[in-house]
Amino acid sequence: MEKDMLVAIGEALIDFIPDKTGCAFGDVGAFSPKLGGAPANVCGAFTKLGGRSRLLTQLGDDPFGHKILHELEGCGIDISCISLTDKANTALAFVSLGADGSRTFSFYRKPSADMLYSPEKVREEYFDQAYALHFCSVDLVDSPMRQAHMAAITAARKSGSIVSFDPNLRFQLWDSREALRQTVTSFIPLADIVKISDEELGFITGENDIQKALVKLFTGSVRLIVYTCGSGGAYAFTKKCTAFSEGRKVKATDTTGAGDGFIGSFLWKLCSSGVTLDKLEAISQEQLKTALDFSNRFCSISVQSAGAISSYPTGTQMKHNKPYTERK
Repeated sequence: MEKDMLVAIGEALIDFIPDKTGCAFGDVGAFSPKLGGAPANVCGAFTKLGGRSRLLTQLGDDPFGHKILHELEGCGIDISCISLTDKANTALAFVSLGADGSRTFSFYRKPSADMLYSPEKVREEYFDQAYALHFCSVDLVDSPMRQAHMAAITAARKSGSIVSFDPNLRFQLWDSREALRQTVTSFIPLADIVKISDEELGFITGENDIQKALVKLFTGSVRLIVYTCGSGGAYAFTKKCTAFSEGRKVKATDTTGAGDGFIGSFLWKLCSSGVTLDKLEAISQEQLKTALDFSNRFCSISVQSAGAISSYPTGTQMKHNKPYTERK
């Protein structure tokens, strides 16, 4: 049985994107609802490029939850493992954009429906065709969903899937910065691939130099580290080789979901290149650079349009190298 599906676990939510950039929340005239949530975004990137994906999460049985289900299904993402509940509402995130497209968030999730997704809902058969499991830190707060992550990692390990972790730090969702740091560092050893940004490196590892930080990141099961530096490019490290890809200079309109698009497209490139778990440690520098180049190009297109999944290019559109607003 071919393992070509990406399984992601965690939040799916509505990002409310402002009608203007470079201003505070109070100066925004209107917000437009866009499908979001890092695990959902990663599935979206993987699927729009031609892969198969499945999301494990829970939504509120409310208009926003049904909107998310409809849009995920419209993207081709498998929604058969998504639960609905009347115990909590679907998570919302209001986004403020700086002049350079950088974001700040205001979240509505105390708790949200995804946080109540229990480990009993995770079944081993969800991973029968799983190439990789991907997760982030937003839903690793103390909740049933955190335990569901552990169940998913266990099932992924049993099926021989790659486990991918992008901390994707959101400080305002945690009671303390130290609780977030300890949680992230406890989950890093459980992953095969860790994606980390230059803005996150110092907080997580205590080192601002990636070479010094690698010693702390290569722990447990970790075999590959992807280090992104925005327009400064991206690096990939195994214990045997290093690759670098220069960033592409474009005018960013909205960077929402850019990091998710990067790791989603990177995983798709590895999968389509036949890089399975047993081949991950021996991946060549050339293969790593090819994947990094692909993901940098993917993100350079994405950030020129608003939203996350809605801005991601398809495989066909990648060939034309045009942003969303120019597609015909």
